This record gives sequence, structure tokens and C-alpha cells, in this order.
Amino acid sequence: MRNYLVVMVATIFLVTGLATAARAQQNVNWREQEKMMKAQQKLERHALQVQQANRKMSWKHQQVNSTQRDQAKHQMQREMRDLKQKQKDQLQDMKDRQKGLSQMQHAYNH
Repeated sequence: MRNYLVVMVATIFLVTGLATAARAQQNVNWREQEKMMKAQQKLERHALQVQQANRKMSWKHQQVNSTQRDQAKHQMQREMRDLKQKQKDQLQDMKDRQKGLSQMQHAYNH
């Protein structure tokens, strides 16, 4: 749980830093920014997987009935699905910003 929290805080700082740097530069290296975002998203997914694996391993040391286990599994599936959707939206937002800026630059140059 602590690792997940650390990764989420790092993600917030990274995204904030990327947004600030993107505004400061006119020639943004979108490919590099996309690679960085994908690497960060991969770390987030891994952190969630580790958290979920730890939660499953904790069941071995406790009396957990099948109903509770099923509810927890569904919750973990929801968390993974929500994380993937959030990451997909982040990537699409970045692509939309890139497209908007390139259209503005194109309109400005012509």
C-alpha cells in the first residue's frame, strides 16, 4: 500500500513537471514525453499488481470466506480497469494537446 502511494505521488509530481515544461517550450518533444508517460504508467500498473498480490497473500494467513474473497477480487478487477481507463485517457489527452498545438502552429504559420 505504501509503494502504491509513493508511485501515485511521484506520478502527480511527474505529470505536473511535464505540464510545466511543455508550456515553457515551444518545440516539445512529444515522442519523448509519450515514452516517459508510458513508462510511468507501467510503474503504476506494476505497483497496483504488487498491492493486489500482497492482498491475496494476506488471505492465506486469515480466515476469509469465499464471499469476501469474491468481493475483494471484483474490487481489484475494478481498480485495474479504472487505472487502465485513466491511463488511456491521459494518453489521449496528451495526443489531443499535441494535435491542438500543431494545428495552432500551422494556422499561425499560414
